Amino acid sequence: MTINIAVAGKGGTGKTSVSSLVIRYLLKNRLGTVLAVDADPNSNLAENLGLEARQTVGRILNEFQGEKLKIPAGTTKEAYLEYQLNTAITESKNLDLITMGRGEGPDCYCYPNTVIRKLIDQWSNNYTYVVMDNEAGMEHLSRRTTQNIDELLLVSDHSVKGLRAVARIRDLVKELKLIVKRESVILNLVPGGIDPLLKEEMARLGIAPTAVIPADEELKRYDLEQKPLFDLPDTSKAVMAVNNLMDRLLSNNKAQIKRG
Repeated sequence: MTINIAVAGKGGTGKTSVSSLVIRYLLKNRLGTVLAVDADPNSNLAENLGLEARQTVGRILNEFQGEKLKIPAGTTKEAYLEYQLNTAITESKNLDLITMGRGEGPDCYCYPNTVIRKLIDQWSNNYTYVVMDNEAGMEHLSRRTTQNIDELLLVSDHSVKGLRAVARIRDLVKELKLIVKRESVILNLVPGGIDPLLKEEMARLGIAPTAVIPADEELKRYDLEQKPLFDLPDTSKAVMAVNNLMDRLLSNNKAQIKRG
């Protein structure tokens, strides 16, 4: 059974960092194979994981829709597209990555979103986990790219705007009647304690954070030096916070894997 984990929130809240540390946790604990989906047009999940994404879904679709496309004789358009999309997968040990990238033209997001949803549905059964780093805001949720979610991680930074974005995403999930087994709010980049004004806003919005990730100078240094966050030590404050969160969320799943 595949467990689908989706990460969503306002831009700049550290969604990709959280996604990277979730994937780090899954692989370090040897919980199975992982399909990572970078569904943000501003793609940088590969760098955080120490991988190189040579091809993207958006680029393939741009070429596919271009006037100079040459489809081999005897091959249908659909079969050729499926073949090309397979080249967007970056493979490594127990971890594969598919990068959406940025499309062009008036339908640059809707069509890639539809294609990537079909790809995930088709390939997800081959993996123990699918982790999707979503586009900033609510675009993928509103277009139903992210469906049948086991764990929805709603990431806010230490700001009122971030919390309000989380509240809007939470409301959108209900409005669209998406299948989400569990939602967890993550308060990220917290400098020391939570500001009293943010506590007031959380009370007003009915938000209780499942996890608080402190501002981590070590993570910031890795980012500045362009080192993969996957290589952060276990002593990193952010790593420890995400590990604690995932221990709680996946405790039953880990027990089943160990018994198996």
